[in-house]
Amino acid sequence: MNIKLTANFERNLADIEQFLTEVDAPQVFDDLVDELLGTVLPNLERFPELGTPFFNRAVRSAEATNATAALRAKLADLVGTSLTSLREYVMNHYLVLYVPVENTLYLLSIKHHKQLSFDFEGHWGTSP
Repeated sequence: MNIKLTANFERNLADIEQFLTEVDAPQVFDDLVDELLGTVLPNLERFPELGTPFFNRAVRSAEATNATAALRAKLADLVGTSLTSLREYVMNHYLVLYVPVENTLYLLSIKHHKQLSFDFEGHWGTSP
């Protein structure tokens, strides 16, 4: 399994690093990178379906149903194939959003648990 970082994932890491530097906690960013390289990426290389399926969440409104359908369509357009599985990997303090496509796993986003949303349009650095 090849792992690729999307432009959005790289932006998220840069934002996390900037925030932690500003609050005088650069070691926390180093710990995050160590966890990504030492645990998360090896786990996902070996077990790409390890994360929780994102679309298995209960949808409780017409708006959420429509947004989920639009998200599925956008992601399918971006990856150029039928979307098989958008997944989230839960770390100690972060969530990683990723999608396996054939022999490649795309890391889409990394957010702290306290952040509210993902930027789906920015994952690949282009808009569909």
